[in-house]
Amino acid sequence: MSYRGRFAPSPTGPLHAGSLVSALASFLDARAHGGRWIVRIEDVDAPRTVSGAADEILATLDHFGMHSDEPPVWQSERGAAYAAAFARLQATGLIYPCGCTRREIADSLVNAHARHATLAYPGTCRNGLHGKPARAWRLRVPDGDATIVTFEDRWQGTQTQNLATEVGDFALKRADGLWAYQLAVVVDDADAGITHVVRGADLLDSTARQIYLQECLGVPTPAYLHVPVVNNDIGEKLSKQTGAAPLDRNAPLGALVEAARHLGIDVPAGSLDTFYSAATAEWAKRFAR
Repeated sequence: MSYRGRFAPSPTGPLHAGSLVSALASFLDARAHGGRWIVRIEDVDAPRTVSGAADEILATLDHFGMHSDEPPVWQSERGAAYAAAFARLQATGLIYPCGCTRREIADSLVNAHARHATLAYPGTCRNGLHGKPARAWRLRVPDGDATIVTFEDRWQGTQTQNLATEVGDFALKRADGLWAYQLAVVVDDADAGITHVVRGADLLDSTARQIYLQECLGVPTPAYLHVPVVNNDIGEKLSKQTGAAPLDRNAPLGALVEAARHLGIDVPAGSLDTFYSAATAEWAKRFAR
């Protein structure tokens, strides 16, 4: 299958230096493989979406010389595809309703003296709601070693996660009725024929869940590459929540050179064309094989 990659920003604010690193890495990987690069606006989380942010993101990418090879995809327009995938999983008995609040889950984990309590769901509602209303719908994860997921990350190396002990049954439809990120991203990547996912290492922990969900849906698993995140001066991940400054559209080359350096690529600025030509060639030496 021909290479198909994507950049999938959430429209919760403008692009910043951290998101530029992910955008640039995915763009260079697609160009180094002679493939196609697609922009997907991940606006499935409507309450967090900022009005006008998606248009701002697309305009910034355009000023920085990164143009989607196909019309951008909007998650907010793909509810029917998520519902269809959900119904397929539900028909196989893999999904069950959950009535637990976050506080109840935390209390259950503490009472069980569970480790990694911030991640693993203890399966409280596997055998019924016991009179509680459904708040979310979860994908059943088999117990034991059946869901030890191992994959080779093109940057981070071999990764292994036991979904049963480290994650537990995870939500596909949220308490507020919105589709969960894990379901949306798997369905989107499959429908778009994405062969390579290049994104920030902050999403590395989600990958095993997505691979398991791909197996449940019978869709291909892309190759994964997770680049190091950009941190601020006090060691926090640079993000909108930690006060990351928006990119300056009037000075794209300086920001691109810095993003490339974060990826281990040191090339002269020159023009946008010369930058991308040199950066793509350097990326190809490391990853285009």
